[in-house]
Amino acid sequence: MKIDSFRGDYFFLSNFCMVSFEYKGFQYRSVEHAYQALKATNKEDHDKVANSKKAGEAKRWGKNIEMKFDWEKTKEDVMYEVIKAKFSQNFGLKKMLIDTGDAELIEGNNWGDIYWGFDTRQKRGQNKLGKILMKVRNELKSEESKSRETENIL
Repeated sequence: MKIDSFRGDYFFLSNFCMVSFEYKGFQYRSVEHAYQALKATNKEDHDKVANSKKAGEAKRWGKNIEMKFDWEKTKEDVMYEVIKAKFSQNFGLKKMLIDTGDAELIEGNNWGDIYWGFDTRQKRGQNKLGKILMKVRNELKSEESKSRETENIL
């Protein structure tokens, strides 16, 4: 099975899904807010992006700030960490992610994102976001399985 769009019933997989979580002592409104804010080289830019009302606004602000010098090397790790925080801290979303089973998660789009997603017009893309979501899903499944094993022992 494939989930190839993070809209409708699967919008919870989107980085634009407004759901609060904490990362490194700061509360973020969405993964997009966190990802864009964490690019910033200073607190003023970070806070401006992080406090945006909507994810789209955070993305727009994030495009116009000075990025950390090593951002290209660290951005995938940051994305993984904030996605893990989102799903680990929100039980309902965690369950929804786990309930996708073994489905291949593909961030299908038509706006040309061939790095984080798969562009349906160009029929290509690395789908880094989908791969991170599947990695987090597998880790959360494993954690739940270990937790159940511990409960059975006790």
